[in-house]
Amino acid sequence: MTQKLELTWYGKDKEIKAEPRLLIENKELSNTEKDANSENMLIHGDNLLALKALEAKYAGKVKCVYIDPPYNTGEAFDEYNDNIEHSKWLSLMYERLQLLWKLLSNDGVIFVQLNDDEMNYCKVLMDEVCGRNNFINLIVVKTKNSSGASGGGEDKRLKKNVEFILCYAKPDFDKFNESYSLVELSEYLENMKSSGKSFKYTTVFTDFGQREYFKTIKDGSGSDIKIYKHSSYATRSISSLAKENNLSEIDAFYKYIDSVCTTENAQTSIRTRVRDVTGDDNNLYSIEYYPVSGRNKGQLTTIYFVGESKRLVSWFKNVTVFQNGVLYKREKTGSLWDNLNWNNVNREGGVIFTGGKKPEELIEKILTLSTNVGDLVLDSFLGSGTTAAVAHKMKRRWIGIEMGSHAYTHCKVRLDKVISGEDAGGITKAVNWQGGGGYRFYELAPTLILKDDFGEEVINSVYNASMLACSVALHEGYKYEPDKNVFWKQSRGNEKSFLFVTTRHVSQLYVDSIFSTMEKDEFLIIACTSFDKGADKAYKNISIKKIPQMLLASCEFGKTDYALNIVQPPLYDAEEE
Repeated sequence: MTQKLELTWYGKDKEIKAEPRLLIENKELSNTEKDANSENMLIHGDNLLALKALEAKYAGKVKCVYIDPPYNTGEAFDEYNDNIEHSKWLSLMYERLQLLWKLLSNDGVIFVQLNDDEMNYCKVLMDEVCGRNNFINLIVVKTKNSSGASGGGEDKRLKKNVEFILCYAKPDFDKFNESYSLVELSEYLENMKSSGKSFKYTTVFTDFGQREYFKTIKDGSGSDIKIYKHSSYATRSISSLAKENNLSEIDAFYKYIDSVCTTENAQTSIRTRVRDVTGDDNNLYSIEYYPVSGRNKGQLTTIYFVGESKRLVSWFKNVTVFQNGVLYKREKTGSLWDNLNWNNVNREGGVIFTGGKKPEELIEKILTLSTNVGDLVLDSFLGSGTTAAVAHKMKRRWIGIEMGSHAYTHCKVRLDKVISGEDAGGITKAVNWQGGGGYRFYELAPTLILKDDFGEEVINSVYNASMLACSVALHEGYKYEPDKNVFWKQSRGNEKSFLFVTTRHVSQLYVDSIFSTMEKDEFLIIACTSFDKGADKAYKNISIKKIPQMLLASCEFGKTDYALNIVQPPLYDAEEE
């Protein structure tokens, strides 16, 4: 027996066969007035069942999953027994992570946010589900300074003011999109000074001198690089210019921003080529060329090299940005997120959600890194609706799942405000959101099969003929799309394979009639409540199965943990045969 490294816990070997339920739109709660074609989904129901319901249509379609599951601080379950309660949490996560991983696209990314109660266990769990080689980053998020240790013993514990985000990606994931955080320049310089760090950008080019053509060389692809030599160039320190002009250092940066620089010992092939032809001449050189990659790809670009070793001149303006007349230092996103604004987070979106709410700025950072406009985002622990709200404002498609009443009181309320343009908080101004879009509200159908008063499995009476056909197709892996002309081509497995579900008794004559309309290479499964003896053996390309017996072994029906109610009974067209 081959051994493997894995996390074990009480109950892991107990297989959970979640029932693939139908998702039924509650049109009274949907909001499609501004976008009749919206495919955004707000789902009320147990997220394990909801994820199972999504699997057939959305497997391999989701670009980014973000979840903020229960942190398991002892409040998630009635009894706080370390063995049982901890095992319940692991089982809850294990099943859901497996489904979420299936839903991710081949280049998709999943982010799981936790505190230190379960983060390390979840890391090992995700190594097993997602593959250890697919681990990308552990992100540390600084939370509110007032966050305290959970439970007792605060006298011996440091206050908790960080959380963690585990990030895994599918094998075709290449890299994150460029993402930056902004710090106002004066605040940035003060932070540098207080931490004892030196600031690199202190040189100002006051004169580039006289430029003369020096030589043309080739880059690695054989394209021209024109080299120019600059004589009589001049530089000054930012501090001397500030003093000379009677300016504060910050005002000097504003005035000379286009000429402020530092020099770097960059290891690039172009720098090596320039140094080879210019020698150790202590002067300023510039080059003009067309990069074959990077942000300036295909554009005529000028780069400067200075000194005997031809150090690369790096401009401060390339790492700063002006917003509303204020200069900000742009910091490339790393794995420590310590500059998020948690002020008034509880009021974002116009809904109060004490304790578990995350700032929209956090979700924006995640979606900026991992998605583009139009990509599909999923959050199966939606809570107050933050992920869906941010995805909507950033023009991503989204699916949000919430099992509690928050789906009505928080998520729907918040998203309706986003669509109407009433939500002015969070990232609204940063992304210039002005309203629009829509979503559809779904409930999970009840269990398909129940036990009657005599203990016999029977089809739930809530299911009419069309609901039954759609549900059986979901169980059997067929796509429900009734043919307009051929009644038995009700659900399709592939081009020549079909499933037909009927509540009527199937006679031999009925089977003969269907067979007479079939092509030789077509195959059909008929699912029914009863049929004539021998009818199931009449034709090799027609298989007849009885419901509910054909489905009983496929999953757990009527499991009390999953029980949910339908807010509004669905409307389906009557079966046409």
